[in-house]
Amino acid sequence: MEIILVRHGIAADIGGEIRTDRERPLTPEGREETEQVARGLKRAGVKIDKMVSSPLVRARQTADIFADVYKADKPEICDALACGIDTDAVFAFLKSLKKADSIALFGHEPDMGDLAQTLLGAQFAVPFKKAGVCRIDVYDLPPTNGGILKWFIPPKFARHMCK
Repeated sequence: MEIILVRHGIAADIGGEIRTDRERPLTPEGREETEQVARGLKRAGVKIDKMVSSPLVRARQTADIFADVYKADKPEICDALACGIDTDAVFAFLKSLKKADSIALFGHEPDMGDLAQTLLGAQFAVPFKKAGVCRIDVYDLPPTNGGILKWFIPPKFARHMCK
């Protein structure tokens, strides 16, 4: 199984009408950068069969942008991808999904880095920039052996791939 981890794009700060962390939307810059990353990945031939998002606004918006670019179904929501990730619950959710070869998970930092660490069987978390993305291939969930890091793309590089 190919697991693509995506950190949400640049989000607004709390203040004014945005009262909680859960409500923080992508900024216009965050939306643009996320769309460029998604277009770059699609242009490079990255396939995504299924999209699963954290319930928080900024992650859902990031996933929706990817779904629009990929002309894919609306992303499913997985509460376990919310801030303070529960990897066992994420793995259980993934196992419950209909068979898919490539699944994109949209979430937050440090959670995406922690999930990458678990999937790879690494000693340290993998830090993700906003709109950063990586692919890790695993044979089972939870992984009994370390997964294989196929690629890790910072947003700046992915944006250039869409040009």
